[in-house]
Amino acid sequence: MELYKNLGIWMDHEKAYLIDLHDKENTHTIVSNFTFETKEAALSDSEKGMHNKRQQMHEAYYKEIAKAILNYNQVLLFGPTNAKTELHNFLNKDLHFKGIQIDVEPADKMTDNEKDAFVRNHFKK
Repeated sequence: MELYKNLGIWMDHEKAYLIDLHDKENTHTIVSNFTFETKEAALSDSEKGMHNKRQQMHEAYYKEIAKAILNYNQVLLFGPTNAKTELHNFLNKDLHFKGIQIDVEPADKMTDNEKDAFVRNHFKK
């Protein structure tokens, strides 16, 4: 029987919590650099500039998450915003992720224990 490496990612546009239930030391957080302060500074220049800055910073954020995903066979993206869908679309454009099963599910704000349980229940299926 082949051992699958599973990763759960609870995310919004600000933070991504990477949850590997088989390796608690590998569970970590990736934080987007597009903060409120960055948005305000970019918006003071122009609205178009702010949108460009946001797009560039979201792409860098998604690339950082994507690097971690490459080490897994199955990935669950979940969270309260559409960031999970944006990441899924970003990954679908890259052939490196073709062999990785990526599921997307909506979820509300959760405690760490609730996130762990959500990931555990998803991969039990």
